[in-house]
Amino acid sequence: MLLLWGTMLLLSGYVFAEGYGFFSPLENEPDSTSFLFMNKKISHRIGVEVRPGYVIPTHSFLEGDNYKMKRIRNSLSAHLKYSFQFLPGTYTDRIYGGVYQGIGIGYHTFGNRMELGDPITFYLFQGASLAKFTPRLSFNYEWNFGVSTGWKPYNADYNQYNHILGSKVNAYLNVNFYLRWMLSRQFDLTAGVDATHFSNGNTKFPNAGLNMAGLKLGIVYKFNRSEYSSSKSLYRYPIPDFPRHISYDLVLFGSWRRKGVPFGGEEVASPDAYPVFGFNFAPMYNFGYKFRAGVSIDGVYDGSANVYTEDYIVGTAQQFYKPSLDKQLALGLSARGEYVMPYFTVGVGLGVNVLHGGGDLKAFYQILALKTEITRNTFLHIGYSLQNFHTPNFLMLGIGFRFHNKYPAFHR
Repeated sequence: MLLLWGTMLLLSGYVFAEGYGFFSPLENEPDSTSFLFMNKKISHRIGVEVRPGYVIPTHSFLEGDNYKMKRIRNSLSAHLKYSFQFLPGTYTDRIYGGVYQGIGIGYHTFGNRMELGDPITFYLFQGASLAKFTPRLSFNYEWNFGVSTGWKPYNADYNQYNHILGSKVNAYLNVNFYLRWMLSRQFDLTAGVDATHFSNGNTKFPNAGLNMAGLKLGIVYKFNRSEYSSSKSLYRYPIPDFPRHISYDLVLFGSWRRKGVPFGGEEVASPDAYPVFGFNFAPMYNFGYKFRAGVSIDGVYDGSANVYTEDYIVGTAQQFYKPSLDKQLALGLSARGEYVMPYFTVGVGLGVNVLHGGGDLKAFYQILALKTEITRNTFLHIGYSLQNFHTPNFLMLGIGFRFHNKYPAFHR
C-alpha cells in the first residue's frame, strides 16, 4: 500500500515536471519541434464516469447466504479522474497510440452496506488507442490499479457471513475497453465494458475476493486541446528505428501473507502472518517500443510454505508448526512478457519451481506485475503471484534495477 501511494506521488511529480519542461528534449530530435518539450508539451484532462456492474456469484455469500438472505448481483460506481496526454504529433503520442495516464477516485456501492460497506478507491490508470475508425471515433483500452478502503470485512462476532473479504483495505484492479467519440475540441464521450477485481492479496484471511463485469459511460474535458489541434500536420518526421537489444531486470521484493492450512480435508486459518522475500533476474529481449520478452530466474522464501497443524479443534487455541528452512525455499524458471508504455510496464509470467522442498512449493505459478518508472534504470515493482491460475499466493512489493538499457525515452 505504501508503494502504491509513493507511485501516485511520483506520477504527480512527473505531471508537474512535464508541464513545466523540466525534462530534456530527446537526443537527435529535429530542432523545429523543440518547442514541443516546453511548457505546453501535454494536454491536461478531467473526466467523470459511471459504471453499473454485475457481481459475479463466486461465493455462497453472494448467492444469498448472508444476513439479509438476498442475492448480491448489482454494483454501481462513480469516478472522478485527472490525466495528462502528450500532444498529437509528438513521437510519444504517435508511437504509443495517444497514450494518457493519471490518478482517479471512485465510490462503489453493492446494495449491502452493512456487510460489505460502500468502499472508496484511489488508483492510477493508463490507456491508449487500439484502433482509430475515423478522426473522431476510436477504440481504446484502459487499466486501473489502486487501493480501496471502507469495506466491512469478515468478523466472527458481527459479520460472520462475509467470507469473501477479510480486510478493510483491499487492492483494486480494473480493465476496460471502450469507444471514444470526440464531441468537440474540448469534450470526448466514452462508452464501453469493464471488469473489476477486489482482494487483499492474501495478506489477511479470508480472501475469496469480489469480481464484477459491467459497463462504463463517461465524459472527458481536455483543457488545452484547441491550442494544438490546428498544428497536427507540422509533425510528420519519421519515427526512429528501435534499437533492439537485451536488457536485464533485477527485482528484489518482500511482503507478508496469511495462510489457510490443510487439515482433515479442509483449510483452517492460521492466526499468524508469514513473511515472504524473493528476487527475479530476467534477461529480456526488447523487440520494439511496446514489447519485450524473456526468461526469469525466480527465487523465493515463503514463510507460510508447508506450515501444518495437528489435532485441530475448532474454537480452541491451536499450534501451527513451521517446517525446516529447505521446505520454504524455492527456485523457479518463468517465461515473461511485458507491454511497455511511458512510465508504466505491465508484465505477465508463467513458471514452475525447479528446485524446492516439495509440498506447497511444487507449483505451477503465474505472475502479474506493474513496473513504475522512477529513473531511467530503476522502477517500483508491484506484483501478485497465483498458483494454477486461481489459488492466491502472495504479493510482490519491491524495487527493480535495469541493466544494459538502450530503450529510448521519448517522454523524458
